[in-house]
Amino acid sequence: MKNVLSIAGSNCSGGAGIQADLKTFSAHGVFGMSVIVSVVAENTSRVIDIQDVTPDMIGKQIDAVFEDIEVDGVKVGMLSTPDCMKAVAAKLQQYKPRNIVIDPVMYAKNGCPLMEPTAVDTLIETIIPLADVLTPNITEAEKIAAMQISTVADMEAAARKIHAMGCKAVVVKGGHHIGNAVDVLFDGDKFCHFETARIDTKNTHGTGCTFSSAITSNLAKGMDVQEAVEQAK
Repeated sequence: MKNVLSIAGSNCSGGAGIQADLKTFSAHGVFGMSVIVSVVAENTSRVIDIQDVTPDMIGKQIDAVFEDIEVDGVKVGMLSTPDCMKAVAAKLQQYKPRNIVIDPVMYAKNGCPLMEPTAVDTLIETIIPLADVLTPNITEAEKIAAMQISTVADMEAAARKIHAMGCKAVVVKGGHHIGNAVDVLFDGDKFCHFETARIDTKNTHGTGCTFSSAITSNLAKGMDVQEAVEQAK
């Protein structure tokens, strides 16, 4: 069995964050582990409060996993502050795990911020270059690429700009955009579009967490990036 680690925030209502990641890992038949970087008092309607774990404790959790267990994939989710990002980046550089999937979580589905606005520069400098796959949604891609996205062509342009920041591949997610749910993958050489009919549901809490965790699981099990993304979708 492959072992997959989630480095993210704890979501007490169970639909997103670490809790969603662990459920997704189990559904894919991999053994899930967790490093909690923030405790989030959140439900499907609102974020009540966030309490960050100290960078020192984040590092010690990562040490505890890597000194004892072989890690086949790492999913990184919510990193709310520059200090948190630097702590995680330092440990990923130290242990150099395979199959790093980074979901640059900036907002909850209800619009509540989960990352300090001033932390985007640190995200670009320290976290994005570590990603084998980066999975921003439209809003996050607009922030990172500093451009407006309103068409699939814009998604491709943003993917190019973000890829140039150092990640190996980027998936710009269009699931919360208009029309069909189109995700755009760019690996530095070619684009792949993954399009499905939109599901008529209001239950979209935690979809980004689940998607990135599914990609990580699939990479850990030996799939290439295109297949991992296709199967995750």
